[in-house]
This record gives sequence, C-alpha cells and structure tokens, in this order.
Amino acid sequence: MCFSHIDADGNAVMVDVTEKAATHRRAVAAGSIRMNEEAFAAVRDKTARKGDVLGVAQVAGIQAAKHCWELIPMCHPLSLTGIDIAFTLRDDRVEIQAAVTCTGVTGVEMESLTAVSAAALTIYDMCKAVQKDMRITNIRLLEKSGGKSGYIAEE
Repeated sequence: MCFSHIDADGNAVMVDVTEKAATHRRAVAAGSIRMNEEAFAAVRDKTARKGDVLGVAQVAGIQAAKHCWELIPMCHPLSLTGIDIAFTLRDDRVEIQAAVTCTGVTGVEMESLTAVSAAALTIYDMCKAVQKDMRITNIRLLEKSGGKSGYIAEE
C-alpha cells in the first residue's frame, strides 16, 4: 500500500499539490459538547464568569481553521475565503457546525474539523468551573465538495 504522505524511504512528506487544478472547495464538519443543566444555562443565558461562551468559541473556531496548517503537520497553508461557525442549543448539549470554503488545490476538510474541535474545547474551557466532566462527542465530516472527488456527504 502506498501512502501519499510517505516517501520511498518511509519518511513523512507533505504531498506536492503543484499540478492540481484550483477549484472551489467546501467542507462542513460538526460535533457537540454535552453538559449538565447548570453549565448549559450559563452558555444559553450568557452568564458564564468568563464571558459570552459561544461568542468566544466562534472566534476560536475561526482562528483554528485559519491556523490548521500550523497544528496538523501535513496540512497545506490555505487562503480560506469563508468560515462559518454555527451553534445549536439542545436540551443537554451545544451542537457545533463549521463550514469552510476556499478556491485552491487542496480541500478544507481538516480546517472544518479543526474549527469544530477548537470551538468545543473553548466551550469546555469556559465552562469547566461549573462542570469538569463535559463530553465532547461525535466530531465528524458531514460533507465536502470540490476537487477530483467532487461532492461527498455523510450517510
């Protein structure tokens, strides 16, 4: 089996995307963080001691997507053209969705997944004084489009 991030000598390499065609690319990822009633109320009512939890988590997700290449070793630095972080409040959890777009030669799946992860971690950080056993769950890619493989969606 040939791995695209491994050279003939078994060394890690960044894939050369020089010859790939630039296309419009989009990826949507999601995840959630489960919490107790007290932590949920602090998020919902914007009463957490550290401030507006979802506002800060939104900025964290955007920053994480922009800096994904600095966190994940084989990611290419990309010129992102759009990042949308959305939150849905459910009974016992905050659902997070990140949509990332660019016109480029490689996809933005890792950027959307990193955005969701950082937003969830930020929520955890801002609420851990209220609850230390929150659960970050179900981080996954929902869909991607662009490039050679075209449109792919979670089933």
